[in-house]
Amino acid sequence: ITTKHEFFVDMTCEGCSGAVTRVLNKLGGVQFEIDLPNKKVFIESDKDTDVLLETLKKTGKAANYIGPK
Repeated sequence: ITTKHEFFVDMTCEGCSGAVTRVLNKLGGVQFEIDLPNKKVFIESDKDTDVLLETLKKTGKAANYIGPK
């Protein structure tokens, strides 16, 4: 069962969203959309939110879990 989660990631440019795309594609098993103007990342996955958050933090950006979407 996949759940859609909303995360805040401090992205300021296309480069930042590109980094998010890379780490999530590397993780695999996730579908996601990036809302750059609002610094949000929506991830649909069966993975634990801790795993997703740690993955987002690999970009070097500040990231927070907002909650289920």
